[in-house]
Amino acid sequence: MHEGPQVINPTPTPVAMEPGMITSIEPGIYRPGKHGVRIENLVNTIKDVTNEFNEFYAFECLTIAPISTQIVKKELLEQHQIDWLNDYNTMVFEKLSPFLSDEEVEWLAEESKSI
Repeated sequence: MHEGPQVINPTPTPVAMEPGMITSIEPGIYRPGKHGVRIENLVNTIKDVTNEFNEFYAFECLTIAPISTQIVKKELLEQHQIDWLNDYNTMVFEKLSPFLSDEEVEWLAEESKSI
């Protein structure tokens, strides 16, 4: 994530994350001379848990687009990563499918099927 004033990276910043701040999460990998891929999502900072240690925040996805599972090598993922991907794509399908034609729903179901 590289927008500010809040940032999540090794560079120290005096700006704390606060509810309502929009942040981009942009994991990616680039292989020089070969290829690269990046997933970009905008997220909203929301209150998540308050306990005896403090108040903790989470991110709510604002960018709703499927992550194709057709190119994922499941054997390279840990179970929590598989669960996250499947849960994310289920959320995307549930939010988008009511607004799509039958043909588009079929495409979305194929792109976001569980691995």
